[in-house]
Amino acid sequence: MNKLFILLLTALFSLNCAAQKPIERDAILRDMQLANAYFMEKWPDVGKTIITNKERPSHIWTRGVYYEGLMALHEIYPKAEYYNYALDWANFHQWGFRSGNETRNADDYDAAQTYIDLYNLQPDPEKLKNTRACMQKFLHTPQQDDWDWIDAIQMGMPVFAKMGVLENDPRYFDKMYQMYMESRNVIGGNGLFNPEDGLWWRDADFDPPYTEPNGEDSYWSRGNGWVIAALAKTLSIIPEDAPHREQYVEDLQAMAEALVKVQRKDGFWNVSLHDPTHFGGKEASGTALFVYGIAYGINNDLLDRETYLPVVTKAWNALTTESLHENGFLGWLQSTGKEPKDGQPLSYTKQPDFEDYGLGCFLLAGAEMYRLEE
Repeated sequence: MNKLFILLLTALFSLNCAAQKPIERDAILRDMQLANAYFMEKWPDVGKTIITNKERPSHIWTRGVYYEGLMALHEIYPKAEYYNYALDWANFHQWGFRSGNETRNADDYDAAQTYIDLYNLQPDPEKLKNTRACMQKFLHTPQQDDWDWIDAIQMGMPVFAKMGVLENDPRYFDKMYQMYMESRNVIGGNGLFNPEDGLWWRDADFDPPYTEPNGEDSYWSRGNGWVIAALAKTLSIIPEDAPHREQYVEDLQAMAEALVKVQRKDGFWNVSLHDPTHFGGKEASGTALFVYGIAYGINNDLLDRETYLPVVTKAWNALTTESLHENGFLGWLQSTGKEPKDGQPLSYTKQPDFEDYGLGCFLLAGAEMYRLEE
């Protein structure tokens, strides 16, 4: 019994030490490079199709999110092989989208986030011919209910922000706001955001009266991660005097306050934010997105450093000690889906159906953690 008690005490002490380990910039960069190298070595051919339950092109949203993360890594550590890997991907797909320029699906035009970043590094009108054609139509059509699932907010919102800046056209900011507020306040009857809890339902299927097994509202971790990431990224792009900026700041702050209350003791967040018994357990993609959003808030004086720094420190340490393998593989990543039960059970060694988007989330988080010491 005494031996068991000592072992338990040692485990708890180790966990606490990991949570409190100070963040070091060199270590952050090393971990980001390690995880990225694993993926680039596994996928040397940027055009290779992705085969899971079916075959998909390599510019779907999952890969788009990875390249968002790669460009974030390139921004803090500009390396030719990162730039070339992204450029080769864009060239392979002819700077276009899975369903052509007519698509209104944010999952399709998510790739434009990276296309625009690459264009800004080396402008050439031909590179954004498809992006411009795809995005301009939103300015001339009345629909604003395209983002009827919250993942789409991250896939689409930053594209509008980037286009508004690139074209110096405030219409993109206005349309972005209209579409965001439609998701927030209208879709599903009363909107997908619950101001009482500061969190989002994934789509109308999960609005009340739907509940988790414990009777609480269903707030999916990664879905909420997409929203706080979209808010952080959009705020990093639009001008300080952009219209509606305060709305995005207030929503990011509300989400951060809500997320602190439900963080696990080990630093992760559960897949179900208000029902830890519904497939309870650590999950890396939602956690990484929360780190990204909250760390951005700290870095830009939108969130109190004293309150939130321990939150992201504990979460980042959890990701790098409990998710990141020595070879760069990331464990505890939930596969694609829309709710807690999808892709279960998770584990340290289980490979998700797609490895790309989880890495993108990890790299976005790491880039903001890296900036904490600036």
